[in-house]
Amino acid sequence: MKWNATLYDNKHSFVAKYGEDVLGWLAPQQGENILDVGCGTGTLTSMIAESGAIVTGIDASPEMIAKAQQAYNNIEFFVKDATDFSFDKKFDAVFSNATFHWIKNQQQLLQCIYNSLKQGGRLVYEMGAKHNIESIHNALKQVLINEGFEANTNIEVNYFSSAAEQAVILEKIGFTISNILQFDRPTELVGEDGMKNWIIQFAQVYFQNIPKEKAENIIEKTVDVLKETNYENDKWYADYKRLRVKAIKK
Repeated sequence: MKWNATLYDNKHSFVAKYGEDVLGWLAPQQGENILDVGCGTGTLTSMIAESGAIVTGIDASPEMIAKAQQAYNNIEFFVKDATDFSFDKKFDAVFSNATFHWIKNQQQLLQCIYNSLKQGGRLVYEMGAKHNIESIHNALKQVLINEGFEANTNIEVNYFSSAAEQAVILEKIGFTISNILQFDRPTELVGEDGMKNWIIQFAQVYFQNIPKEKAENIIEKTVDVLKETNYENDKWYADYKRLRVKAIKK
């Protein structure tokens, strides 16, 4: 998926805003080597660096990394696949916010992170939990079916995990779970076009091989459907459900 880094920063800054709370679980310390997996445009990476930690950011999106490098030239950023990366050094901690649910192979992802950590190192992350944004996906898929694009509804976009599912994978790899929390977090979207912009940014994969004008029409119809359930007091909301984890490499 190709990311629009400017739209991400301008209209979806809530991703980093809510990620600040996850940093409390990380509690970065001065001098620690910390890796930010799926760093995006580097907002949270820079906050980790403010603690005095030596932080490195990786993301699979060249567009995101280019924007991060431009904004924070004192931090090292690399275009790397989260399921297949390595560094010469081991890290004291690995952090990730709103990234893991974009990665289908959770076993390979978590194994790669485990290999990158020092003994006793910690992994702190937040991702979409089971049933995350279900109302949005269901509405979009129904409109796709109505418009004759049922095959597109079978495209796999996200992996939303329950706490139990993640615990099994983590413990199988060798992590010990320190904290795990699954919770609802309805999230306000920015502006009158908040839902439209959300679909353009985060659901673009569903529009493969659909002409641009037709895709725009499908988005508008989906927004109309969602106005009944996700629009309240002149504001758009996404039905976010989150999973937050802290695990230790023993």
